[in-house]
Amino acid sequence: MLAETICSAVSAAGLGIAAVAAYRKRFLSAARIAAYALVPLGLVMTGAVEWIADTAFSPVAWAGFGVLGAAWLLFLSTRAVERRRADRAQTTGGVEPRAVAPASSSPSRGVTAAPPRSAQAPTDDFSDIEAILKKHGI
Repeated sequence: MLAETICSAVSAAGLGIAAVAAYRKRFLSAARIAAYALVPLGLVMTGAVEWIADTAFSPVAWAGFGVLGAAWLLFLSTRAVERRRADRAQTTGGVEPRAVAPASSSPSRGVTAAPPRSAQAPTDDFSDIEAILKKHGI
């Protein structure tokens, strides 16, 4: 109840300051001050102040925040372990053997060997594009 009284007094004081600013023909700043002054009153009217006061002095609420923090830390640590494993598997080439088709000598995961490039640079800049288009039948 004390918090609601304090918030109401702060709102009344803020609206008084806004009235003085409006009297001095500073309407924009008066409107801004009035907006800030109405926030504590709105919080009191919605019950948010009472909820915050009840939460701040409740040991069960603080235990709940502790449980949420522990869950958050567990989640982050499992994500970090997943990323570390993925990075390790990527740098070592994976721990699982690659599948090979029966009549193929290359891996069947879509990894194809690039054709060797000649020592000279191609004179036509569109040769790579033409090769891609021919590959797709265009």
